[in-house]
Amino acid sequence: MLHDVDFHALGRQACLRLLRRVPVGRIVYTRQALPAVLPVNFRLDADSSVVLRTTAGSELVRAVDGAVVAFEADEFDAAARSGWSVVVTGRAALVTDPAERACLARCGPISWMPPRDGVFVRIAPDLVTGRRLAGM
Repeated sequence: MLHDVDFHALGRQACLRLLRRVPVGRIVYTRQALPAVLPVNFRLDADSSVVLRTTAGSELVRAVDGAVVAFEADEFDAAARSGWSVVVTGRAALVTDPAERACLARCGPISWMPPRDGVFVRIAPDLVTGRRLAGM
């Protein structure tokens, strides 16, 4: 049985507002020449870049530093058949500036698994796309 739905694309600012509502998303990157997806805690920074925290020696850091990646977050209500999805695409880079790292350590994303040797990864919001689906 098909149900009527209202589906539409979201503008950049609407996408960024939605991203600020959720604490977890997924980073999409290349691992051994294959696509990989990893759920992560994140935060949007003042410049709308996605910031996440991980361990310095992690496979993720080695794979994403300097690479173009995608980041996706969403929220869905299965009963209402509604929700949204936002994708940020851009170059990922380790945060190396000591002052910026100190600031992020105080107010950056809070990891559910706090790393002892934590580093921050910033994803530039070069392309921000999203869509909303509302059941009717």
